[in-house]
Amino acid sequence: MRVGSPATSGGRKMAEDGREESVVSDDDSDYLGADGSLSNTMVEEGCTLLRRMEICVAEAEKRSGKNAVNMQETFTVYLIETRPMDAVAEGRNPAPDSLWRRYSEFELLRSNLVVTYPYIVVPPLPEKRAEFVWHKLSADNMDPDFVERRRVGLENFLLRVASHPVLSNDKILHHFLTEENGWKEVVYETGFQAKADSRLRALSATFRVRNTDKRFMDMKRYSDELQSHTSQLLRARARVADRLYGVFKVHGNYGRVFSEWSAIEKEMGDGLQSAGHHMDAYAASIDDILEEEEHYADQLKEYLFYAEALRAVCRKHELTQFELEVATQDLISKKQQREELATGIVRTFSFKGMTNKLFGQEAPEQREARLKLLEELIAEGEEAVKEKTAECEEHVERAWVDIQRFEEQKDKDLQEALINYAVMQINMCKKGIQVWSNAKECFLKM
Repeated sequence: MRVGSPATSGGRKMAEDGREESVVSDDDSDYLGADGSLSNTMVEEGCTLLRRMEICVAEAEKRSGKNAVNMQETFTVYLIETRPMDAVAEGRNPAPDSLWRRYSEFELLRSNLVVTYPYIVVPPLPEKRAEFVWHKLSADNMDPDFVERRRVGLENFLLRVASHPVLSNDKILHHFLTEENGWKEVVYETGFQAKADSRLRALSATFRVRNTDKRFMDMKRYSDELQSHTSQLLRARARVADRLYGVFKVHGNYGRVFSEWSAIEKEMGDGLQSAGHHMDAYAASIDDILEEEEHYADQLKEYLFYAEALRAVCRKHELTQFELEVATQDLISKKQQREELATGIVRTFSFKGMTNKLFGQEAPEQREARLKLLEELIAEGEEAVKEKTAECEEHVERAWVDIQRFEEQKDKDLQEALINYAVMQINMCKKGIQVWSNAKECFLKM
C-alpha cells in the first residue's frame, strides 16, 4: 500500500472527521485564556494546524547504524512531508518540506504531549510490534507489510494531533514537523521528564484517594471494559481470519483437482477446466481480503490503545485529588497543633505531650516561637490547599470537556469501522456465492 491506498485514505478520513469538528466552540471555551486565545497558542482562536498545513507520512525506509551503546542495529525511519495549505488553496503546488523520523521520536513527542496536557486524551501511537494477528501474517516488526501499516498509523496519529483544538497549537509539535535537527533538545529543555508522575505515585493515589469524582471513577471502569471488549473482538477476528484463510485455500485445492481431472475427461473437460479457474481465482483473492480486514483491525486497535490514554487522564485526576486531600489533612493537623499550644489542652496523644508531662512545660519564649512558626506553616498550608484546589478543579473541568470530545469521536469512528467491516464480510459472502453459481453453470454445460 502507498499513500492514497484504502488504509491510508481510511486513516486520513477518520482523522479529518475530527478536524472538521475541531473548531473551537462554546464547549471548548475552557481551553481559552483570559484574552480569548488558545492556551500555548501560536495562531488565532479556532485555527488548528491541519487547517494550515498538509501533513503526510509518505514512506518508510530501513536503515542501519550505531545505537546509544555503539552497537550495530537496523531500524526504520519515516518520511514526514508538510506543505502550507494556503499554497494549495491558491492553486500552487510547491515541493513539500520533508524530514525523517524514527518511531522512538514519535514516542518522545507523545510523551511530552501527555505530560504537558494531562487533561487531554492524547491520541495513541500504532503498535510497536504486531499483536492480535492471524498466524499466517508475520509478527516481525521489520516485515514490509507491518512497516507499511505502521506508517499509516503514524500518519493517522499526526492527523489526530494536528486536528485537536489544543494539541495542534503545541510549539513542540511544530518543531517536530518542521525542524530536522535540534527538536529533541527543545523537548528536554522543557523539563517534561521531571514533571512526569511516576506510576508508583499514581498507583498509591488510586488506592488512598477518598473523594474522587464519580464521573472519573465511571470513566476509568469504562476504559477497562473498552480495552477488554476490544481485545476479545480482535482475538475473535484473528481466529475467524485464520479459518477464512483455510476455507479459501480449500478452494485452491478444488481448482487443482478440477484442472487435473479435466485432462482425463473428453466431454466434461472444458466444464471442469472452467470451474477450476473460478476456484483458483477465488482462492487467490484471500490475500487482498485479509489485507483489507487488517486495516479495520488497526482501526479497532487504535481504540484499544486509546483506553490507556483515557485511564491516564483519570489517574491524573486521582493523583491531583490525593495531593489536595494530603495538603488539607496537613493543614488541619497544624491548626490543631496551634490550638493545643495556645490553650494548653492536648486533644490527641503525641510524643511531645508526653515529654511535657514528664519534664515540665516549655518556657514562654519557646512557646511563642513555636506559635509563630506554626502560624507561618499554616499560612503556607492554606496557600498550598488553595493552589491544589484550583489545580484539581481546573483538571476536572478541562478533562471532562476533552473526554466528551473523545466520546463523540469514538462513537463515530467505531460505528464507521464496524459498518465497513460488515459490508466487507457481506461482499465476501456474495463473491463466494457467485463463484459457486459460476461453477454450477460450468457443470450444467458439461
